[in-house]
Amino acid sequence: MLSKQIIAVARSRSGPMMLRNWSKTTTYARTAQFHSSKLLKAETVKVPQMAESITEGTLETWSKQVGDTVAADEEVASIETDKANVSVNSPQSGKIVELLAQEGDTVTVGQDLFRLEPGEAGESGESSAPVSKESEQQPSPSEADSKKDAAEPSDQQVDKKLPEPPAPESSVTERPKPQQGTPKKEDPVSKEPKKESKPKQEKESKKQEKPPAVAGARTETRVKMNRMRLRIAERLKESQNAAASLTTFNEIDMSSLMEMRKKFKDSVEKEHDVKFGFMSAFARASTLALQEIPAANASIEGDEIVYRDFVDLSVAVATPKGLVTPVVRNIEAMGLVQIEKEIASLAKKARDNKLTIEDMAGGTFTISNGGVFGSLYGTPIINLPQSAVLGMHTIKERPVVVNGQIVIRPIMVVALTYDHRLLDGREAVTFLVKVRDYLEDPRKMLLHA
Repeated sequence: MLSKQIIAVARSRSGPMMLRNWSKTTTYARTAQFHSSKLLKAETVKVPQMAESITEGTLETWSKQVGDTVAADEEVASIETDKANVSVNSPQSGKIVELLAQEGDTVTVGQDLFRLEPGEAGESGESSAPVSKESEQQPSPSEADSKKDAAEPSDQQVDKKLPEPPAPESSVTERPKPQQGTPKKEDPVSKEPKKESKPKQEKESKKQEKPPAVAGARTETRVKMNRMRLRIAERLKESQNAAASLTTFNEIDMSSLMEMRKKFKDSVEKEHDVKFGFMSAFARASTLALQEIPAANASIEGDEIVYRDFVDLSVAVATPKGLVTPVVRNIEAMGLVQIEKEIASLAKKARDNKLTIEDMAGGTFTISNGGVFGSLYGTPIINLPQSAVLGMHTIKERPVVVNGQIVIRPIMVVALTYDHRLLDGREAVTFLVKVRDYLEDPRKMLLHA
C-alpha cells in the first residue's frame, strides 16, 4: 500500500514536467514548421504600371498593415500621381507579411512594394493546425494513466479510490483572478509590445495637439505641395505660355431652360434616379455647336491641325486636392438624361477620390462651372491640347429689354476662352452665340437629334 502512494506522488511530480517538456517540443516543431513552409511561400508584389507617361508616384496610404489578411483584388495601398490616385490591389488572397515602403515615399514602377503570403482570406492560424492534430493524437492524462495501470503489475497499481496526494508547490497553479477595482499586474512578456507602441501613441498625440491661438500672433504654416497640385500648376502655366488665349463673353436668358427643368426634374429623378440640372443642357448645346464649328473641337499637333468628328467632353470638378477634369466620351450620341447620369457618376468618383487615369485621359473640349461657387464673371484657362473652354457662371435676375418692355429675367454670363492660333474671332463668337440660342430655346436642340 505504501509503495502505491509513493508511485502516485512520483507521478504527480513528473506529470507536469512531462507536459511542460511536451509543450516546449511542440512549440519548437511549430516554429520550425512556420519557418520552413510560410516564409518560402511569400511573394513580392511590385508597383504596377500606372500610365504611359507616369513612371513614379508618392505612396499616399497603406490600406492594410502587416498581419492583415486580404482578398484577391482588394486594395492594399494608394499611390498619388500627378493625374490621379492609383490603387494597388492584391493579386491573390493571403496575408501581408512585410511592407517595403513607407507612407510619403516616392515609388517607381516595378519597385518592390510589399510581401504577400498566399492563402485564403480570413484564414486564422494555419500554423496551429499541425499542433491540433498532435494534440488529438496525444492521449489525455486519464487515458495515459489507465493505459499505464493496465501495463503495470497488479501489485504496483494505485488504488483509484485513494485520495490524491497534495500537489507540489512547483506544479502549475491557476492565478487568482484580480478583484474589481484592483489594478492587474501585467505579464513581463506583454510589456514589451506596449513599450513599442508608446512612441507611436506619443507621435499621434503630438500631431493632434495644437498650440493655443494667441491674439496678435503672426504664425506661418508650410505644407508641401502634392503631386496633383504641382501638375496642375505646371499645366496651367504651360497653357498660358503656349496658347494665344483670348476670351469672349455673352449673356443667356435662362427663363426657358429653368421652366423646362422645373417641369421635368421630378419625373426625371423618379424614373431615372438622377437629378436634372443645367449641366446636361449646356453639354448638349456645346456639342451641337462644336459639330457646326469644328475648329473649336480641334487641336494642334506639331505643324498639323487635328479635326475630330466625335466629342469627348471634359467636365471640371473641384476636389480637396485640386481641379480634375474627367471625360464624358462620345457625348454627341447621348441624350440629356444619359449625360446627367455620366456626369453624376464621374463627379461622385472624383469626390470619393476614385478617379482613374483612364477617366481623365483625352478630352476635346472643356466646360467649367464656376457658378456653383457664386462666380459672376471669369476667364477660364484652356486645357491643352484643346482649343477652347466654356465657363459657366451664377444666375442673377437683371432688368432686360424684351419686345420694347423692361422685364426681370434670370441671366447667366458665359465666357469662351479660345486659342487664337486655331480659332479666329468670327468662329469663336459664332460658337458662343449658337450655344446661347440653343439654351434660350431648348426645343431647337431636338431638331438635331
